[in-house]
Amino acid sequence: MFKEYTQYDALGLAGLVNSKEVSAKELLDAATHQANTLNPKLNAIIHRFDERAYKAAQQGLPKGVFNSVPYLLKDLSFHFAGEPITMGSRSVNIVSQYDTEIVKRMKATGVNTFGKTNTPEFGLIITTEPKAHGATHNPFKKGYSSGGSSGGSAAAVSSGIVPMAGAGDGGGSIRFPAAWCGVIGLKPSRGRNPMGPKFGEGWEGAVADHVITRTVRDSAAMLDATSGMEIGAPYVIAPPNGTFLQAAMRAPRALKIALHQRPLIANTVVDKEVLAVLEDTAKQLEAMGHNVVHAEPNIDIDRFWHDFIVMICAHTAFTVDDIESNYGSEHIKNLEPQTYNLAMLGRSLSAVDLVHAKHGWHDTQYQTGLLLEEYDMILCPTVPTTAVKHGVLPPSRIDEMLMNTSGLLSRSINMGKYTFSSGMIEKLSHPVLSKMSFTLLGNITGLPAMSVPMGMSKKGLPIGMQLIGRMNDETTLFSVAGELERAGLFTKPAVEK
Repeated sequence: MFKEYTQYDALGLAGLVNSKEVSAKELLDAATHQANTLNPKLNAIIHRFDERAYKAAQQGLPKGVFNSVPYLLKDLSFHFAGEPITMGSRSVNIVSQYDTEIVKRMKATGVNTFGKTNTPEFGLIITTEPKAHGATHNPFKKGYSSGGSSGGSAAAVSSGIVPMAGAGDGGGSIRFPAAWCGVIGLKPSRGRNPMGPKFGEGWEGAVADHVITRTVRDSAAMLDATSGMEIGAPYVIAPPNGTFLQAAMRAPRALKIALHQRPLIANTVVDKEVLAVLEDTAKQLEAMGHNVVHAEPNIDIDRFWHDFIVMICAHTAFTVDDIESNYGSEHIKNLEPQTYNLAMLGRSLSAVDLVHAKHGWHDTQYQTGLLLEEYDMILCPTVPTTAVKHGVLPPSRIDEMLMNTSGLLSRSINMGKYTFSSGMIEKLSHPVLSKMSFTLLGNITGLPAMSVPMGMSKKGLPIGMQLIGRMNDETTLFSVAGELERAGLFTKPAVEK
């Protein structure tokens, strides 16, 4: 077996195949061995189709940039024809009849997909602890969260099962688990990657799909392969000058960077260790010739969380209705309490409420845009804390009872506005929203944002820092991240401990 498998990134493994130093089968043997050894401890992969992958390796995969590299897909928005998709739900078990457009483009790179990774139900929470499949463990410490909603993918990449895996981000769901698992996660600009064919955008444009990786260049090369216009897309983004991979390999010009450290969710405390890594990262960037200045976006934080929750409620209601209408009511009979409650609240809110929320989003976009008129990018923490123990972020039994009560009331009378004004939603959502104090900005604005592994806590848990770029300017993010990586400033993933 190819014992050096974990020492290479995806581009490195593809290079070995291209030079005939290893075969596609040998790579898949190494990946399945890693999965068989590590997944029982991690619970990162919830569905395997090894036989199909071995057949693909034997018959020959596309000779793309990631020729024969073992690969995993998040079990949420990535439809892979002929394989089941559960979306992290006990209720949903659908066999995909088609490939989503981004999966088609990923397949064309030559990756050899052999499984699906764990995710919370519908990607609605930022820890991967679904009732359907159980919790995914952090590769650095068993019993701790891997983050969410791409927690299965982050754990699989960090531990060395695969060098990269498909992931999606609607409120931080690529960057959040990347930070807690010590790997790299980019949320591309709104519209950069395809969302079709069924949808033109997700969550009013908040969602972006991409990958979680162990190296900057792998993330850049995959974005080169997957980005670009698709039929029916609501956005058309101009391609970069050159390639993203070229950007990742060259040093950036001297930049003016805004240091953002005020959480955008009220009553959020940022860990001292996280702030220390933020300060260290700022100093390292200054030593590289960049100018880092304390500056905050002028955002109404009371409206910020409210507008996001209104959108989540509306779209959760749509998701539940869409699954029921397309696949039958049996697929929504056993939803988790928070999912059911969000859907009920979504039905109780009006179309006007959603438009008000979207106007709030525009104000956030505008104010952040004003800041980025003066600064080239924003530096901030990815998450205010290091990974927490399992059971901290999912609703407690008491919270679930309150959610169920709220849902029952919403069925009989219009309780949506009362539930928001009473403070109940703020109370129940704060443990999760507070952890998203820095990631939500990228989703609401549509700006590209990347988490890079820049530190470790005293308990041995990774700390990620976030770089937020101007709209459609992933190239600068890749250049800065590549500069930090080449300087040896990234902490190592779990596989290299």
